[in-house]
Amino acid sequence: MIEPKSGYSDTNRYFQDVTIPCYGTDASFHLKPAFFMDLAQELAYWAAQRLEFGYDDLARHHTAWVLSRMHFRFLQPPSWRDETTLYTWHKGLDGLFFLRDFEMRAKGDVDFADKSKALISCTTSWIVMDQETRRLVRSDEVLDMVPAATQCPDDAIPERCAKLVIPKEVDLAFVREHRIAYSDVDIIGHTNNARYMVWAMDCIDYETASQYLVKDVRINFNKETKPGETVQLYCGVVGNDHKKTYYMEGRTGDKSCFCAQIDY
Repeated sequence: MIEPKSGYSDTNRYFQDVTIPCYGTDASFHLKPAFFMDLAQELAYWAAQRLEFGYDDLARHHTAWVLSRMHFRFLQPPSWRDETTLYTWHKGLDGLFFLRDFEMRAKGDVDFADKSKALISCTTSWIVMDQETRRLVRSDEVLDMVPAATQCPDDAIPERCAKLVIPKEVDLAFVREHRIAYSDVDIIGHTNNARYMVWAMDCIDYETASQYLVKDVRINFNKETKPGETVQLYCGVVGNDHKKTYYMEGRTGDKSCFCAQIDY
């Protein structure tokens, strides 16, 4: 078996060749949003690890990277068996957040200046968490570990990930409860970011989710959830058959643990 090609380019982008697998697609063969999130977080891990500010490096200080906000656009979403390359690069610090962007392109396409060729564009905001206290670590304590010389100034999406506020006119209705279990939990001991997207997509009626292409996704992670906790899931929709926007929120008690916006 030939291992997919990966590594850093001369533009400070880390890349990994990805042939879209069947288990990452839906019944229409299209890439699932949650699977893109799986790919992105794994690539971010390897990109940071190569530059010595990855999981192992932070773990020595009892800290860990935690995804706080994510915004991605399915411009020309790939399908089962498509050969692609996923790129990522870090952009340094913006307030409390460390910024990291992603682009998925057709394999062999390195025309980064032409954003119309991107299959998926994505920007993310990360924080650093103390694994013992579960509290935010000040960014200046980590900044020395993240070399400025390895940044890439390119923007996959020009706008930063903003705080997602569900419009007041959106009527959120209770959909179901989900109890955090084994399949939800990752190496940090809390619900993995992609699982929230699984729950959000499952709040949408199957006819819409299976027949129409997702265009734009925004998700904020507001509070970590752990095994045994129960999350109440709410969903509302605005728009018509030609353009719909779904809003989801997960709550534990009276606190929001995540909110998402998914545009069709």
